[in-house]
Amino acid sequence: MSHANLMNNYFNPNSVYTEEGFRRRFRMRRHAFKCLLRDVQQVNPYFRQKRDRASRPGFSSHQKVYKDEYLREPNQEDLNQLIRKAEDRGFPGLIGSLDCMH
Repeated sequence: MSHANLMNNYFNPNSVYTEEGFRRRFRMRRHAFKCLLRDVQQVNPYFRQKRDRASRPGFSSHQKVYKDEYLREPNQEDLNQLIRKAEDRGFPGLIGSLDCMH
């Protein structure tokens, strides 16, 4: 039921919140969010919906992405982890160039 509410409020064609309301709340356009969600699902299996032992559907991908852990501001530990990953991949200082929403 919470998935249905989430979809009705933010993602269905006649959702409660308009595109402007979505963008104000989540600081990105709905289309960008959907693209990010699709990309994250391909890279990280955690974000794919799975079935539990009783074959009932678990949390949807949308629900997993909206948890507080992913919506909050990054703390210093998060930033350090991102910087280390970027450096390991040959991109030192990448955290400074993440804002490409222009």
